This record gives sequence, structure tokens and C-alpha cells, in this order.
Amino acid sequence: MELYLIRHTSVAVPKGICYGATDVALSSTFEEEAAAVESRLEGLKFDAVFTSPLSRAVKLAAFCGYADAKKDERLKELNFGEWEMKSFDDLYKEDERFREWCEGDYVNLPAPGGESLAQQMERFREFVEEKKRMGYGRIAAFCHGGILACGLIMTGQATKENALAVVPPYGSVVNLTI
Repeated sequence: MELYLIRHTSVAVPKGICYGATDVALSSTFEEEAAAVESRLEGLKFDAVFTSPLSRAVKLAAFCGYADAKKDERLKELNFGEWEMKSFDDLYKEDERFREWCEGDYVNLPAPGGESLAQQMERFREFVEEKKRMGYGRIAAFCHGGILACGLIMTGQATKENALAVVPPYGSVVNLTI
């Protein structure tokens, strides 16, 4: 199966803020960034198109001509639980568990009230396996950096240990063969 993962465009959240599964607004450059994404998808035909239910992904899907994309919870960004909308710097200074998470155990250690990378990987794997069983040849998914990292891990282009360091930038279109 051919899978196109499309990361949402930049957000209206200050740099250094942990926003994960929070439904945040897009930046003022949305239309310009979205037009660039739309051009990268030009001429591609998909058997089905899916989107994270978070508005930043839904809005990009609609802009690119896929207003009817099917929403799927499994495509959401990593849920950082209690860490959502807090400064990474403040968390690192004040929260021992966040330091443990950052220093290598984000794969297995869930955020308080949230999830781990392993949990996000499992829900993404369930999404992919279901779509393969359904017989799709080529699908698109409008989603988030964490999901793109999961796709890169699944195809051997990243490891769980370096996944957060290789997250493609906003507006990226990543083509994977599963």
C-alpha cells in the first residue's frame, strides 16, 4: 500500500510550547503554506483520504480539495496530557518526569494523563493495518509530525530513539510504501 502522510501547516503557538493533541489555531500564513501543499499533491489520485480530527489537519485537507476526508482519531498527534500548552523549558526545569521522558524514555514512558510514543505507534499501526486489510492501493492522511515520525519508524527510515529528531517540517508530504 502506498501511503501519503501530509503534515499540517504551521500553527499560531509560540515556539517552545508543547501543544500535541490540543486543538490549536493555524498561523496567519496558512493559505500560502496550504497552497504549497496542494501543489505537491497535484495529479495524485487516492483510493481514500483520511484526516486527524484536529482542526489544523481538517482545514488543510479541505483546502487541498478533500473536505470529505474521513476523520480518524488514530491520526491525532501525541497526547502530552498534563504537559499540553506548557513551555518545554519550564517543564524541563520543573518536572523530573519530563526530564526522564526527554532523556530517552519517551518511547515507553507516557506523559502524565497522556501517552507514550509506543502507544502512538500502536494506534497508527492499527490504522495502517486496517487500511491494508481493506485493500487500498494508495491513501492520503492529513496528520501531524508525530504520525509522520511513526510512519518513518514503520518503514525503517527512522528509529524510535531518533524519531523526534527527524520529524519532517510543517506542510511536508511524505510518501511511504507499507
